[in-house]
Amino acid sequence: MPKEITLPALSAGMEDAIIARWLKAEGDMVAQGEALAEVETDKATMELEATAAGRVGLIAVPAGERANVNDVIAVLLEEGEDAAQIALPDAPAASPAMDPSPERALDGASQAPAPKRDGADVIASPLARRVAAQKGVDLAALTGSGPHGRIVRIDVDRAADRQAAAPAPADTAPASAPAPAPDMAGLGAYEAIPHSSMRRTIARRLLESKTTVPHFYLEADCEIDALLDLRAQINEGRDPADKISVNDFVIKAVAHALALVPEANAIWTDDAILRLKSVDISVAVATDGGLITPVIRQADTKSLGAVSREMKTLAVRARDGRLLPDEYQGGGFSLSNLGMFDVKSFSAIINPPQSCILAVGAAARRPVGRGDQIVLANVMSVTLSVDHRAVDGAVGAAWLAAFKDAVEAPMTLLV
Repeated sequence: MPKEITLPALSAGMEDAIIARWLKAEGDMVAQGEALAEVETDKATMELEATAAGRVGLIAVPAGERANVNDVIAVLLEEGEDAAQIALPDAPAASPAMDPSPERALDGASQAPAPKRDGADVIASPLARRVAAQKGVDLAALTGSGPHGRIVRIDVDRAADRQAAAPAPADTAPASAPAPAPDMAGLGAYEAIPHSSMRRTIARRLLESKTTVPHFYLEADCEIDALLDLRAQINEGRDPADKISVNDFVIKAVAHALALVPEANAIWTDDAILRLKSVDISVAVATDGGLITPVIRQADTKSLGAVSREMKTLAVRARDGRLLPDEYQGGGFSLSNLGMFDVKSFSAIINPPQSCILAVGAAARRPVGRGDQIVLANVMSVTLSVDHRAVDGAVGAAWLAAFKDAVEAPMTLLV
C-alpha cells in the first residue's frame, strides 16, 4: 500500500519548515535512506532521507512551500501500485488568507463567511495558537494556508495586520483601539524584505533574552603581544588554509577558563541551576540569513589545531546552510568576535538558555603601564555578559580573570 512520507522534527522545537528543493520527481525511484528533499529550517538546510523504498507517486508539498511537522509531504508507491490509490485529505479552497499579495484583503461583503468553529477544535500549529493568544486573534475565524487547511503563524500574522489596519468602531474607546501602523511618511523609497524563518527566530529569542534575562556586564583589556608572537611561530611555514587564527586562541582560552571556573558553565531553570559537565562553546558565525552559533564540543580537551580545523569546517557549513542539528544545538557558553570588523568593544546579548556570552573586540596598539613606564602594546578589549540569576558577579569576575591570564600567557593553552 502507499507509504506516506511526513515531515519529521529535524531539530528541537521545530514546528514547520520549507521544502527548499525536491531531489526526486514524481515517478522517480528512491531507496530507503536516500536523500529525497532539502528542507530549510530556521537554522539550516538539511537533507531529508526517505524512510522507505519505492516510487514517488505524489509530491504533496511543492518546492518553496512550507509544511508543518508530521504533515504528509510525499507518498511512495510499491511495485504495481499507481497514483490513483493515493488518498489524501482535500486541500482547502483558495481564500484571501492563502493569497500573499498585499492588495487582496478579507472582504466580508464579497466572501462567504466561514462557519463558526470552537477555537479548541481548530487545526493550528502550537506556534500559531501562542501568537494568536498574544495578538488577540480569533483562530476560529481564520482559514489556514498550511497543508490540509492547518492554521500556521503567517495566517495569524496576516489576521493581526488586518485587525491593526481596520478602522476602530465609533463607540470604541481610544484606549482599546488597535495600535496604528507605523507612519512611513518621509521615508522615501525602500525595499521591503520579508522575514526569513531564521530572522524571525533570532528576533524572538533576542527579545526574550533582553527583556527577561537580568544582564550584567564585566569588561577587561587583554595584552596579546605574547599571543601574536606565538601565533606567528606556529603559523610559520604552515599552509594558509591551516593557519591558526586569533579567534582559535580565544576559543581555547574560553574553554580553559571554563575548566578552571566551572560555576560559569551554567544554565538557569525555574527548578534548578544546571551545572554543565562538558565544556561546549557556541561560536557566533555571520551568514547571509543571520547569525548562527555552531558548537565546539569538549573544547577544553582538544588541541589548538583541532579547535582551529573544526571551527573552519563548521563556519563553512554554517554559511552554506548545511549544519546538522547536533552541530548548532546545545552549548553552555557563547563567543562573539567582531574584531575582524575593527570594532573596539561591544556588549553582546545572552543566548538563552546559556548564562554567559563573551564579546571580543579588535586588538590595537595602545599605551599601557609597565612599572613606572608607559609603553605601547597590542590590547584586545572583551566584555562578558552574564545572567545574574545563574552566575554571580564574583564568579563572573573569576572567570574573566582566568580568561585574561590564559590570553596573556598563551603557552598554557598548548599543554
